[in-house]
Amino acid sequence: MTRSAGKLYNDNSVSRFIADYTLLLLRNRCIAILLFALLAAVSAKADDETTLRPIANIFDPLSTPAVQISHIAILVLAICAGIFLIVSGILVYTIIKFRIRPDDNGREPPQVYGGTQIELAWTVLPILITLVLIAVTARTIGDIQNAKMPETAVKVRIVGHQWWWEIHYPDMGVVTANELHVPVSTKDQRLRTQITLQSADVAHSFWVPQLAGKTDLIPNHDNHTWIEPFKPGIYLGNCAEYCGTQHAHMLLRVIVHTPEDFQKWVAAQKQTSVNDPLVAQGRNLFYSLACISCHTVDGTIAKGGFGPDLTHLMSRQTIGAGVAPMTKENLHSWIQNPQVLKPGCLMPDMKLLDAQVDQVTAYLMTLK
Repeated sequence: MTRSAGKLYNDNSVSRFIADYTLLLLRNRCIAILLFALLAAVSAKADDETTLRPIANIFDPLSTPAVQISHIAILVLAICAGIFLIVSGILVYTIIKFRIRPDDNGREPPQVYGGTQIELAWTVLPILITLVLIAVTARTIGDIQNAKMPETAVKVRIVGHQWWWEIHYPDMGVVTANELHVPVSTKDQRLRTQITLQSADVAHSFWVPQLAGKTDLIPNHDNHTWIEPFKPGIYLGNCAEYCGTQHAHMLLRVIVHTPEDFQKWVAAQKQTSVNDPLVAQGRNLFYSLACISCHTVDGTIAKGGFGPDLTHLMSRQTIGAGVAPMTKENLHSWIQNPQVLKPGCLMPDMKLLDAQVDQVTAYLMTLK
């Protein structure tokens, strides 16, 4: 029996049901056109932001841990799809086979209780499926967590803050923020990146879908993960644990270089900041403000540890942990009032005059 638009159908109910709803959709084709236009607009906007926020396709793993996790995901999807098809098939068969017919006498059909075979099927099979998934998942997690890191592995320490990422390369003496630079791994030269995860405040979660699974950052506890990218490029990650107002804007960019380009990047990051006399006013103003209590600029009196290291600020692609592209206009807006771009962030509005904002912006633009 099928009920639609207040009508009750007895015979050929399925075909009449489909016909009725087809007419309904045709009458409302204007809604369909509006929906398609909306989807096109969203798609166009997404294309414009692809450079700032590359699409993180979980079905295109490009790192050893991500490949292993992808295999589990495909297995789970395949099992769930099989269950869905079986249940849906039985449901459709039941609807068609036992629908009300014109010659039915209206009496309730015989009821069957306590089908042993059916009860065994829906009890034993789910248990077996669950055990298989537990075994496969446990083995994969063990393989990833117990993987031995070679001596050539790049060691990185990442500290999660509300709401940005502090990134240290302890063996190289490099500190940066919100952008993790690593070398690509090839068949001839396997290069892994070993990552220690820490939190400075609340619980966060490190997740770069194409490179690795989620790993939590817990206060007063070190967690570990690793990646081994196969292809140079930019991979978007984010915090996967709600951590406050700007959780959605706690983005992370992983930039994978060729080994040669990675060494060039490291060499550039080891350089001290340039002392440009053309921006002396902005530099002196910066040193006179509370900025130096939170930020570090190598080779200067700025030694703060609460905010991102600014020594090579302009070498980064975004500002505010991915909230906006790194441009002069956005940097100026950030200095003038960071709450405009990132409401709730812990950087205060310094109440600077327009001329002072221009001077500090000019100075920070030289930190490359």
